[in-house]
Amino acid sequence: MSDYVIDVRGLVKRFGDKTAVQGVDIQMPKGQVWGFLGPNGSGKTTTIRMICGLLRADEGEGECLGYDIRKHASKIKARTGYMTQKFSFWTDLTIRENLEFVARLYQLPNRKAVVAKTLEGLGLSERQNQLAGALSGGWKQRLALAAVTMHEPQLLLLDEPTAGVDPRARRDFWNEIHRLTTRGMTVLASTHYMDEAERCDRIVYLANGRKLAEGRVTDIIAESRLVAFRAEGEHVRPLAERLAGQPGVDNVAYFGSALHVSGTDRAAIETAIAGDGVNTATWNEVSPNLEDAFIALMGAAGKDTRVHS
Repeated sequence: MSDYVIDVRGLVKRFGDKTAVQGVDIQMPKGQVWGFLGPNGSGKTTTIRMICGLLRADEGEGECLGYDIRKHASKIKARTGYMTQKFSFWTDLTIRENLEFVARLYQLPNRKAVVAKTLEGLGLSERQNQLAGALSGGWKQRLALAAVTMHEPQLLLLDEPTAGVDPRARRDFWNEIHRLTTRGMTVLASTHYMDEAERCDRIVYLANGRKLAEGRVTDIIAESRLVAFRAEGEHVRPLAERLAGQPGVDNVAYFGSALHVSGTDRAAIETAIAGDGVNTATWNEVSPNLEDAFIALMGAAGKDTRVHS
C-alpha cells in the first residue's frame, strides 16, 4: 500500500475539445493540510473531483486512501468528506434535521448520539432548531463542515469553503480544520486567500490545467527569486501609476498607506524607484510574500492555450 493518502499521476480530464486538467501529479502524506491554489478555471475543482471518484480521469492513474481511483470510486467516496464552495444542504430544514438526514444517508449507527456529538463538537447545539436558510455565511459553513465530517472521513476535500465568509469565521474554520488533523484526518483545500494558504503544510499551484509549483510556503517564495520594496507615507499612492509597467517592475500593489513593488530584476527595480518623481518616497527592501509569488506564477503560466469549445 502507498505511504500517501493521495497518490495520483498524470491525471488528464477533457470536456469536449477542452482539456481541463493536463497531467497533474499529487503525492500527499497522511495527516497534513495542503492548499490548492490557482486562478479561476485552472483545474482545481476538476482535479479534486477526480481524486475522490466523482469524475473519471480520461488519462492517468493513482490511488486515494489506498483504493484505485478508477476501480474503487464508491469506496473512496464513503471514506471522504467533500465540502463544496456553494452551500449544498437543505435550507428549509433545521440544522439538526439536516444532520439527521445526512446521518441516514451514510447509514450511521446510533444516529441520534452521533448527531448530538456533532452538534456539540462544532458549537451548533444552541442553534440546532434554526432553519439552515436563515443562517449567516459563517454558520452555514459550520453546518456544512459538520455534515461532511460526521461520518469521520479519513480525507477531507474543501473546494473554496470560505468564499464570502467574514474573517473571524474563516479563522475559526481553519482552527477547526487543524483540530481535525490531530485526529488523523488529511485535508486538501482549494482557496484564493493567501492567509489561508499560509496555514497549510504545503501548497500546490495550478494554472491552465497544469501543476506549476509545489512546496512549503517559504520554499515557493524563495524559488520565485523575487525582490520587493516598500514605500510608506501619505503621498505614495500616485507613484503606483508611474511605476506600473516600468522595466523590472512585475507587480505594484497599494496596502493601506504603503506601496509594495516586486520583480525578479533587482537592478531594474532600484532604477525604477530612483526615478524622477518616485525617489521622493522613502523606500525599504522587504521580504516578498506569497501574493507576490502567486502573481509571478500567474505571469509565468502565460496565456491559457487549452482549447475552449
